[in-house]
Amino acid sequence: MPDTLPQKSARTQDLPSGERFDYWKHVLSDTFVPLEVSVPGDRQDFRGRLSGCELGSMRFFEVVAEPHTALRTSRLVRSAPAGCYKVGLQLRGTSVLIQDGREATLSPGDFTLYDTDRPYTLAFSDPHRMLVLVFPRDLLGLPHPRLAGLTATRLRGGTAALVGPFLRQMADLLDEVGGQAGVRLAGTVLDLLSTVLAERLDCFPQDPDTGHRALMVQITAFIEAHLGEADLAPAQIAAAHHVSLRQLHKLFQASGTTVAGWIRQRRLEHCAQDLRRGGPGAAVSVIGARWGYPDPAHFSRLFKTAYGVSPRDYRYLSAQASCAGVQD
Repeated sequence: MPDTLPQKSARTQDLPSGERFDYWKHVLSDTFVPLEVSVPGDRQDFRGRLSGCELGSMRFFEVVAEPHTALRTSRLVRSAPAGCYKVGLQLRGTSVLIQDGREATLSPGDFTLYDTDRPYTLAFSDPHRMLVLVFPRDLLGLPHPRLAGLTATRLRGGTAALVGPFLRQMADLLDEVGGQAGVRLAGTVLDLLSTVLAERLDCFPQDPDTGHRALMVQITAFIEAHLGEADLAPAQIAAAHHVSLRQLHKLFQASGTTVAGWIRQRRLEHCAQDLRRGGPGAAVSVIGARWGYPDPAHFSRLFKTAYGVSPRDYRYLSAQASCAGVQD
């Protein structure tokens, strides 16, 4: 792991007023998942700021912005699945999250859970500040069907009261910690979230050993840093973390996946993100090779199995959707 965390920041105020809102739409979709974004009234002078970093396969961001609505439609879920949960902690202003037939109104100190692979609407009616944590669903070690009953619910009080202060302190510390320390912080956050959500579900995590979850975060961070290596293999991953191959496979099995499945999913997600970002730029074969698929035919087969279309068609359809959004 590098000693510093990959940082990302964006400010609409750095652009001419007429370009700010379109830039904000691009920032949100590029940072989180593809979204349809709208604002009430005049959108020319929109003000928004986003900053944060990646913690291996987790992402942690602070969003400060004027009123807007982000919509994750069924079409966007089908075309760009992400397999992630998001946790949003309201720090200033209010928001309303709608998912799975429920509606949660968040005030400062409240947080909520939502699933990127089911449609949702997140609306802010006033200037606001929110912390957002994004992570693969399998990292929680809790049953997905039961967690679906907790999305778009306001979480506060009890053990949930520990989450807000911890996330705020974590946001303040990220500029001061290195890569490994940041990953360890991420593991602690997951342990706390898993405890809070398991309490609400009145169940125990599928992996009751929090040490295993912390190790899982470290291993997935290692995988994230080496995804571009075509020869990345379980034996290398196990050796780097001083565990046996058997232990490694059991760890991923407890999270509901396999080592190879995790690597494939993360590689394809990065490829899809680059295809959405790049327009007609880099060749499809270059993007595949960048993320560990030097054989273009093999990459195309895997991508089509996961996304339903070839990488070339995916890029074309993403560009068309982006153009349609700008015209709207």
